[in-house]
Amino acid sequence: MKARATLKQIAKELQVSVSTVSKALNDSPEISEQTKTKIQEYAKLKNYKPNMIGLNLKNRKTKTIGVILPNILNPFFAKVFTGIEKVAEEKGYNVITCISNESLEKEISTLEVLSNGTIDGFILSVSEEAQKQQDYNHFKEIINEGTPIVMFDRISDEVSCDKVIVDDFDAAFNATQHLIKSKCKNIALFSTIDNLSVGKLRAQGFFKAIQHHKMEVNQNLIVLTDSESDFDTRAKALFDDHKIDGVFALDEHASVAAIKTGLKSGYKIPEELSIIGFADGVWSRRLTPSLSTISQHGPEIGEAAANLLIKRLENKEEEEPDFQTTVIKTELRQRESTRKL
Repeated sequence: MKARATLKQIAKELQVSVSTVSKALNDSPEISEQTKTKIQEYAKLKNYKPNMIGLNLKNRKTKTIGVILPNILNPFFAKVFTGIEKVAEEKGYNVITCISNESLEKEISTLEVLSNGTIDGFILSVSEEAQKQQDYNHFKEIINEGTPIVMFDRISDEVSCDKVIVDDFDAAFNATQHLIKSKCKNIALFSTIDNLSVGKLRAQGFFKAIQHHKMEVNQNLIVLTDSESDFDTRAKALFDDHKIDGVFALDEHASVAAIKTGLKSGYKIPEELSIIGFADGVWSRRLTPSLSTISQHGPEIGEAAANLLIKRLENKEEEEPDFQTTVIKTELRQRESTRKL
């Protein structure tokens, strides 16, 4: 492989300035056609390639987006990432992905490391620990330093930035209403994400639907927690002690547990027990019976977030930012765990 020449080497060989070589290679009208042709042909002969990292740093643009995901094992976040990567590639941006593992400390350190000129902006979903502690100062500091952020799914109203969310409240309301219309009267609410903003919105949608249909909320049928082990114990006790005919589960763990525990308790699904889960991974189709779910359209969320960030990065106008919140509509996908209306 031939060694690549540098601007300095080309300038020295042709006895011109580095500035002249740079302008000639960028087809500047300040340089004569004869000199441009001479320099460009020589650079090609010497296998010259521009240092894109250097150019990007000089222009204060790296064309790189930092993506921080709370949990890579969650299929929803994987789907969001595919949407981000698709748009980034189309627009000529690179993507650096980091996982916070739901840790506030990891989230803070990742932001600090990548905001030192490595990336132009962030797309992220807030970690569980940050939401538990209601600590969002690290996001505000990064934004104040001039690095834009787009939040998706788990967001904070305290942080002024662009956001992409799904209609969690409306989706939960509609899912609960579907159970009610399919003649469910004793509906349990299951959640292991009660500490997260999305979990709270979904629970609010459930209660609103119960209220809307003038039904009573039975607190004995409500399991809201942020611990999977605590949830498993309480959910089993609920099935042991109460007769239910419907379950609305707000997350993946609660959804799978509802089907498994319901079957072990002797329920026929969906004849005696209808279940809707708030997730749409591959597992929901492969369960027996397959699980009716609310699809969050992860790729569309990722695409919307990437488009918002890139639009802000490429906006040349120096004016007060007008932040946007994009709402992606969800979809109830009926499978074998619910009775058809």
